[in-house]
Amino acid sequence: MQKPARFLVIIDAGGSMVARLFDDTRALVSEIDASTEEVAVMTAALTPTRTALDADWDEALQGHSRAERAGAEVYTLDV
Repeated sequence: MQKPARFLVIIDAGGSMVARLFDDTRALVSEIDASTEEVAVMTAALTPTRTALDADWDEALQGHSRAERAGAEVYTLDV
């Protein structure tokens, strides 16, 4: 059984914004276009942090540049 998403990260991926959902261990659960209504609904009452440069995210966000990670919005979801 798949773990529920705990984090939502909105990040630039080569010129388009994607929303990546991660579980509590920061394993990728799903990835969707960040411009969807679903993402707007999930983040409506939440405040993002700019913590994608933290070491906790190194493995999960490998392949993203330092600039992409610096600009990413990290949301903690209620589960």
